Amino acid sequence: MMVVYECAVCRRTAFYGRRKHVYEKGHRERLQALLQAFSDKVEAARRMIAVAVVEKFNPREHEEKYWCHCCEEEVGRHISDGSVTVLYGGMLEHMCSPEHKKAVNKFWWTHQADVKLKARFFLSTEEFDRFKSSVTKALEGYEESEDVLIKQMADQIQRVEESRREILQNTLEPIQHDEGAEEESWDTSVHLQCSATASSSGSVSSVRGNPSVMPSTSLTYIGQQVAHNGDNVHTGAVPPWMICDEEDTTKQQEIGPALEGFLKHKEKMVLKKLPPKRVGANFDHNTPTDEGWLPSFGRVWNSGRRWQSRHQYRKESGNTGTKRKRNEDM
Repeated sequence: MMVVYECAVCRRTAFYGRRKHVYEKGHRERLQALLQAFSDKVEAARRMIAVAVVEKFNPREHEEKYWCHCCEEEVGRHISDGSVTVLYGGMLEHMCSPEHKKAVNKFWWTHQADVKLKARFFLSTEEFDRFKSSVTKALEGYEESEDVLIKQMADQIQRVEESRREILQNTLEPIQHDEGAEEESWDTSVHLQCSATASSSGSVSSVRGNPSVMPSTSLTYIGQQVAHNGDNVHTGAVPPWMICDEEDTTKQQEIGPALEGFLKHKEKMVLKKLPPKRVGANFDHNTPTDEGWLPSFGRVWNSGRRWQSRHQYRKESGNTGTKRKRNEDM
């Protein structure tokens, strides 16, 4: 009885059964190449048992999966909680599971692989405990390095903030000094103005009381001066810089061609692009026309038959004997 066997290693169907197929040369070569490639991945994971590596989570790199040939399923290569990733943690955890051990035993029996290589492809409980302890140490070191990094970043931010404050203080000091000087000058000017007003009022009263007495100094009044030449900006009048002068308006009107001249020039430029010998090129559209301007089309709209209109046309033109002459010549 013929037994059909589908080999997962060779990816082909053997119609003569599994027992004969697994001992063929082609199957042995493909099995050896598969185990060699799979053992490279396993060895990379086994290196993490003694020295585990913890890194910051990166979805592009830490969400990789690999194909387990023994279990015939995809398994996550790393373990991550969204912020921290343990490299090859998922692969080592899968290799320690009892389901994987059963699948390894079944794979070795089915394909008759080398028994000496079977121990590489699963993990014992003691090896997985060592991996857990190394992961704990790696997490502590990662947290310490993260704390140091956070402190360095905080110090850097503090230094930048202090330098920014110093720059801002240095830029504001001269401005405050200028404002203080302006206030002092303003106080002195107000004081002088008040004293000048008082002295002027005193001199006026002295002049009124004794005209022969004149003030010794002549002071200028710095008060509000009222303009007597009409309205100003404060009373709602139009500012002088917004009033148009007559000369400016005349100059604006004289600049450039007039609208009629521009339209005539535009029409000439359009006609210049047309062919000069076209029909109606020399026609004057401005000449007056009457109702009889339409030309005669020669009895086209006359009622009756064609020969009647032909005889009538010959009679009017005086060429009635043309047909007879032609017949005589013939």
